[in-house]
Amino acid sequence: MWLAGAVLGLSAIAAHAADPASENTPLQPDTMAARLTACTACHGAQGRSGPDGYYPRIAGKPAEYLYHQLVHFREGQRRYEPMRVLLETLSDDYLREIAQWFSDQHPPYVPARSARVDANALEHGRLLTLQGDAARGIPACAACHGAALTGVKPAIPGVLGLPHDYIASQFGAWRGGMRKATAPDCMAEVARKLTPEDVSAVAAWLSIQPVPNDGLPAETLSLPQECGSQTHASGAR
Repeated sequence: MWLAGAVLGLSAIAAHAADPASENTPLQPDTMAARLTACTACHGAQGRSGPDGYYPRIAGKPAEYLYHQLVHFREGQRRYEPMRVLLETLSDDYLREIAQWFSDQHPPYVPARSARVDANALEHGRLLTLQGDAARGIPACAACHGAALTGVKPAIPGVLGLPHDYIASQFGAWRGGMRKATAPDCMAEVARKLTPEDVSAVAAWLSIQPVPNDGLPAETLSLPQECGSQTHASGAR
């Protein structure tokens, strides 16, 4: 397990030096924080989010969600070559350790940026997020990601505290098959029903919302439809 972790340590010194948030906080050797500097170089100290508006916050996300995303990157269900290279030699057990470490981190959220669309588009985004569009078979984001939009255990992520560009790009990844989940793939189904205007509006509205309750996920939620990723994460068959 520790040998596998050495893959992440190859760029540890350089990555740590490149992270402004960590300059005055020397890392103790042979700790998860030290081993994961290859992750925090992009995702920010403790996984709080990258400075460029693209790399998402991973701190505090449900551990099962993070674990499955690491597996998906490693195995090509999510396509991003730098992530695949980092993870290709790491075991499932080590990926679980990584996921749990980031899930246990709760740094302050980065302040939201200003809206990038007009008031009408923001209202459209709000309605899709909170109410959905029954006529088009689009469930509300809140129906799956929780009323507070901070996610649900064991494996549904929060969708607040994320930058506009990242949210919009993930809808594109679901639509284009660059990101996949266990069938039935609920997010892919929803994404294919959204227009570019819908995506822009939802991404804009979500990206400017304050994050309640430190972003902690809800304990339980009854989903409006069967989703393979959640069935798999809960151990149900």
